[in-house]
Amino acid sequence: MLSQVTGLSRHFTEDTLRAYLLARSTRAGNGCLMVRGYGSRRGVHQKLAGRAWAHIAAYVVFVGGYDPTLEVHHDCGAPDCIEPTHLRQLSHAANCRERTRRPRCRNGHERETDPATGRLRRICRTCNRLAQQRWRERQAAEVAAARAAYGRRPC
Repeated sequence: MLSQVTGLSRHFTEDTLRAYLLARSTRAGNGCLMVRGYGSRRGVHQKLAGRAWAHIAAYVVFVGGYDPTLEVHHDCGAPDCIEPTHLRQLSHAANCRERTRRPRCRNGHERETDPATGRLRRICRTCNRLAQQRWRERQAAEVAAARAAYGRRPC
């Protein structure tokens, strides 16, 4: 079964891989089992145990019945979660459909329905507004710094 996982180190057995995954993970407040992979970024898919994706290795070890033609989907929406109850296998098309129908954005804001199409908006308005506000603040700071460099006082 472990030989079907792409990139998994061949030195692992099911027991050692299970212990390795549990040693590198912590329980979050929402019930997710978050894993620490090789990278420094959080909230993204993690690689470990060779060059295998952590959620795929966790599905093989904790759930079993892995089919390499299907994708492993996170029901919780957290890509670095390896909680066995949050993982299930779907076809690529079904995985894409599930991914686009989340009622909340990645920052937890409620997504609005687009009146023209009746579907959930792709971009969260709250996140977009906050991003634009941060951009305007950066631009204002750059203009103020440029004016100060020329010896002019800000308006």
